[in-house]
Amino acid sequence: MFTGIITDLGTITKLEPRGDLRATIATHYDTARIDIGASIACSGMCLTVVDKGTGWFAADVSAESLRCTNARDWEVGTAINLERALKVGDELGGHIVSGHVDGVGKIVSIAAAGDSRCFTCGAGRDLAPYVAPKGSVTLNGVSLTVNTVTDGPDGVEFTVNIIPHTAHCTTFGTAAAGDTINIEIDVLARYLSRMRAVLSTPSGAPTDGDAVYPC
Repeated sequence: MFTGIITDLGTITKLEPRGDLRATIATHYDTARIDIGASIACSGMCLTVVDKGTGWFAADVSAESLRCTNARDWEVGTAINLERALKVGDELGGHIVSGHVDGVGKIVSIAAAGDSRCFTCGAGRDLAPYVAPKGSVTLNGVSLTVNTVTDGPDGVEFTVNIIPHTAHCTTFGTAAAGDTINIEIDVLARYLSRMRAVLSTPSGAPTDGDAVYPC
């Protein structure tokens, strides 16, 4: 479990196709204090540490994760947002984030908004019901508040504001229109959708399209 508050910017230093894709990630974390098997959110994806050394750790990315996240676009040199798992007693500064990506969207446009920048992001129709004004959304692992929502025939567009501090501490500082983004909807919306699907179906089984199934 995470909060969507990014605590480090990592860099992909090696990608090794194996049975899965093994990614080696440079980090400023004290890796001596990271256990093998620990969970780290990597641009919103909860990945397991399988190897480590001074200033780096490695994680395996499954074929399913590559299919439904922007990890398929990773290259050596790609910067990613990092967050270590929440500990009991830690400050919950963002919102509850599971690290299970629900889908991939795109940055449609970026515009100045005072000292901040307003990002317009697009997502498919499957995620549209779960994006609400003033609700929470996780983009590339960052906890953000949705400002406006516009539904269209092919999906939804929504806006979020990136303040200077967030731009400085995350990959949104170098993001551009056209970039793909990992999207995790609010966990409450996910479970409410599942409950509604089951309760509204006589057989007790959800109908197609009634629920989002994270990777």
